[in-house]
Amino acid sequence: MRLSVASIDIPETLPSLPAAVEVAAYRIAVEALTNAARHAPGAPVSVQLAVNSRLELSIADGGAGLPDGYRAGVGLNSMRERAAELGGLCVVSRREPCGTIVRAEFPLFEEVL
Repeated sequence: MRLSVASIDIPETLPSLPAAVEVAAYRIAVEALTNAARHAPGAPVSVQLAVNSRLELSIADGGAGLPDGYRAGVGLNSMRERAAELGGLCVVSRREPCGTIVRAEFPLFEEVL
């Protein structure tokens, strides 16, 4: 499997994050990058991380994209479950003009977790 990183856009410094959010974001990123390497080998991949009132993670590839009528497998379901367990969300969708994008958001307030 081959992965071609086109860009990585992350803040120079991050605020202290809840450990559960750090782990979930890391695991989702690893799963998304693994899927990109498996299903879009050699296609450019971008990783973006932003912190506003939430931690926002985006992994996009330039591959063929999700096929029509695809069914989420264990990996995609686990990404969604990880985010949901922390009050966040994870959406996997087609990217225009081509490719797949994984977007995950997590609340950063301890009370929510």
